[in-house]
Amino acid sequence: MEGMLELASILILGVFAQWLAWRVKQPAILPLIVIGLAVGPIASLFTPDGSKLLDGDAIFSGDLLFSFVSISVGVILFEGGLTLKLSEIRDQAGTVRNLLIFGPIITLIGGALGAHYLLGADWGIAALFGALIIVSGPTVIMPILRNVRPNQQINTILKWEGILIDPLGALIAVLVYEFIQTGHFGEEITAEAMQEFVITIASGIFVGGLAALFLRWTLRRNRLPEYLKNVFTLGLVIFAFTASEMVQKEAGLMGATFMGIMLANMNVPDLKKILSFKEDVSLILISVLFILLSSRINMEQIQKLGWESVALFGLVVLVIRPLIVFLSTLGSSLKWNERVFLSWIGPKGIVAAAVASLFSIQLIANAPNPIIRQQAEFILPLTFLMIVGTVVLQGSSAKFVARLLKVERADPVGMLIVGASDVPRFFARYLQQNGVSVLVADVSENNINKARSEGLDTFQGDVLASGVRDEMDLTQVGRLLAMTSNSEINQLAMQRYEEEFGESHVYRIPSRRETELEDFEAEHNLLFAQKSDYLYLASLIRTNPKWSEQPLDSQEQFESLLKKERNRQLPVFIRKESGRYEIVNNAETIITKGDVLIALRQDDAHRSVSVDSGNHT
Repeated sequence: MEGMLELASILILGVFAQWLAWRVKQPAILPLIVIGLAVGPIASLFTPDGSKLLDGDAIFSGDLLFSFVSISVGVILFEGGLTLKLSEIRDQAGTVRNLLIFGPIITLIGGALGAHYLLGADWGIAALFGALIIVSGPTVIMPILRNVRPNQQINTILKWEGILIDPLGALIAVLVYEFIQTGHFGEEITAEAMQEFVITIASGIFVGGLAALFLRWTLRRNRLPEYLKNVFTLGLVIFAFTASEMVQKEAGLMGATFMGIMLANMNVPDLKKILSFKEDVSLILISVLFILLSSRINMEQIQKLGWESVALFGLVVLVIRPLIVFLSTLGSSLKWNERVFLSWIGPKGIVAAAVASLFSIQLIANAPNPIIRQQAEFILPLTFLMIVGTVVLQGSSAKFVARLLKVERADPVGMLIVGASDVPRFFARYLQQNGVSVLVADVSENNINKARSEGLDTFQGDVLASGVRDEMDLTQVGRLLAMTSNSEINQLAMQRYEEEFGESHVYRIPSRRETELEDFEAEHNLLFAQKSDYLYLASLIRTNPKWSEQPLDSQEQFESLLKKERNRQLPVFIRKESGRYEIVNNAETIITKGDVLIALRQDDAHRSVSVDSGNHT
């Protein structure tokens, strides 16, 4: 009964931590670790017998804890491998390429030197620590970028570095760990040890590659029903991990990671759809894993870290990261203030904590060197110190530093258009042709393909799904236009993104029922200020209307035009003197001299579609 209570408590606390992270706009890692430390080592200071409220070792004992952490990390590394697309590496700018080259090398060497000379760590443990702090990750970077909204250059660099550095860092950490296990850091490296090291890596690559090929074959031959694709993929990842371990001990992580890398670089049908399981499975795994693992840390381990650990943290943040950015941006067009901001942002993420937890468990139990077994106890608290420290320091100060360095993006004027059918694509094309950043989102592959063929930036997926905002680049987007044929989806989309963009920057087309009301009046969130529901807009577009531009001098002139031309044109946008496009809306449209009204005008031959009456022909 007690074990059930503890498991239920972890799940409940994990959900609460995720909600808290959403409310305070911080990466979920921070509240998860803080809660884990609070119910674990910190709680032991206040209980009469010095016990913890929750203890990962008590919930999962011995090999069961190792197995759970191993499989969880395998799934996380599989997802990390899925982000490592070779084509994306080739297509990125020189700065991103340099960060992916210099970053891992300098972090590995600098972290190892710091851990060895400041903490007296064995070279094997020191090198493992250096490898663990390479990673960053989109789950940490993207919330910071959404909150800060830096300029386009900085945003692109940090986003792609965060996506690509995670699997690279994880791979390096796996290699260093395997080398400790088979190569005996600090001792003479024998031919047998090197052979075992190569066999371990080759076994993971072989099994992971076979699993990836099998999944592609299965999907191409349509051997699975739609409802089993997600579960089958997850099961195959776990199978690849376990089979790699059976072929060669410690090859599981390499197998899962390489399977992800292969799938990311192969043409796999419906890969994006079948990976939707990660939103729920990963959320549960990450929530449970972080609370569970942080609760395993003992207060004695934290107390023994001392000032040397703080000095090591300072070395990582104030020396290693700036050195990486300085070398990576040599010869680039970045200004000094942009380089300083890049130097300040380098938070550590989920993979670092998970892999550190796994390796510490395994090294304590099985490391060939007794010194490594003893020092492995400090890998976990030291890595957690780096994660909490960087997330708190950089996450909380990023907006202030960006404002101080003047690298914040101006108020974004781009638009997220929900829907990619004929109607929303018509308006999206006009906006994009006139220099407005537009992102068109839809679940329909057919609609998205049409939008792409028209040169529009697209996102295929459900904008209402949990976690989908982490997958979309909204740094240039400041407004939402919900324009699907489903009024409920439009309403929900507006509600979901109201906090993201602000209540006055989310719009939807009215429903058919609203336009049929005699006392219809455009509210602040309705598009175009007239009876223009989806059916009306579709009918209007089929008449091939023309875009017209009318200079405005005053609010009175604008209101007079709306009444006079009510049956002749549909007012859509106001172009301000600055070039910014505003949505026409009776409830809040404010006109200043020099503004231009952008409207859709029908010729006399197609005047059968009445804007005023709301009839749809």
